[in-house]
Amino acid sequence: MAEGQTKFNIDFLDQVEPIKMKDPLAVALGAMDKDEPFVYRYEDAVKTAGHSCPAVSGAYRLTQTALNHLHGNEIPVRGNIKVTFRGGIDYRVNGPISQVVTLITGAAGESGFHGLGGGKFNRHNLLTFDDSSEAPAGAICSVIFERLDNGKKVEVSYNNSMLPADPKMGELMPLSVSGSGTDEQIKEFGKLWHDRIKVVLIGNMEGMFVVKE
Repeated sequence: MAEGQTKFNIDFLDQVEPIKMKDPLAVALGAMDKDEPFVYRYEDAVKTAGHSCPAVSGAYRLTQTALNHLHGNEIPVRGNIKVTFRGGIDYRVNGPISQVVTLITGAAGESGFHGLGGGKFNRHNLLTFDDSSEAPAGAICSVIFERLDNGKKVEVSYNNSMLPADPKMGELMPLSVSGSGTDEQIKEFGKLWHDRIKVVLIGNMEGMFVVKE
């Protein structure tokens, strides 16, 4: 681990596929050269949320899934994606998931960047919540991603009810959360917890991510 880098206890991070995004705003303001992409890794989502869990990992994977369907082998353009969540911001885990989606796509709500020169590079209100609809039965989240350049849409629903869980987690979680457990117990809980996260990020469990074009 190089000095100045975050040290994680997650042993499979190198196996998680990164997400590449071009951002013309970064190029326009001199942060990077033309055609150089931002590279987002799951670690960035963890830093954004302050933790790693089924919701954060699901947010990363569902965004990755949507972008792959919308762009194929092309690198997506950050700020060129409109995002709509089924349900309000308080619906299930929409709020925490939306923060990871914003990180990667640039699509933001009311607090988003209004753009330059009359709205170029706008990110404001590209992410919204539809209070009049709900995620499909069983799903904890369902999100519609739309390309602004061609109008192509894809909806990705996330259901993690089929995730396996070691019974010992119920015993260890209170000890870990309260900080009253031993170092060994807390470490064991973290290992069991991330066994489930690994399934979300790099597994291929049927029905976990359902795509509707």
